Amino acid sequence: MKAVDVMTPNVVTIWSKASVVEAAKLMLERGISGLPVVNDEGRLTGIVTEGDLFRRVEIGTEPRHSGQSSPSKSSYVLLCEYLKSRGQRVENIMSPDVIRVFENTPLAEVAALLDLKRIKRVPVMRDGKMVGIVSRADLLRALVRQIESSAV
Repeated sequence: MKAVDVMTPNVVTIWSKASVVEAAKLMLERGISGLPVVNDEGRLTGIVTEGDLFRRVEIGTEPRHSGQSSPSKSSYVLLCEYLKSRGQRVENIMSPDVIRVFENTPLAEVAALLDLKRIKRVPVMRDGKMVGIVSRADLLRALVRQIESSAV
């Protein structure tokens, strides 16, 4: 099997200039835990997930740091944490480095990527455009279909 065989083709996306609240509401309304982020041209520019939203100053869950700098965290990491916990637009909190696969990527490779990178979804690309997404749930659906069809 390949990515195209199990992917969800009609991907729910969000605009990079959308607010954090819009992203959270969309995830809740659609029952999904992550959204590919697109720019004005509809090109994939990042991904925003529940994980990007749960450490927020508004609800008192932002990372706490003592007044001293931590030797284990660089200034860049601290700045990223600060922006993520206070950013108001999706572009401020999204992960810009998106791991992608192609339609013909073998399913074993997709599963290995999800496992190795500890991610829950991966956009599926064709000619530089996103044509679908494979999530862990898509893999579970494929498993159930395969087992049920072989039992008949």
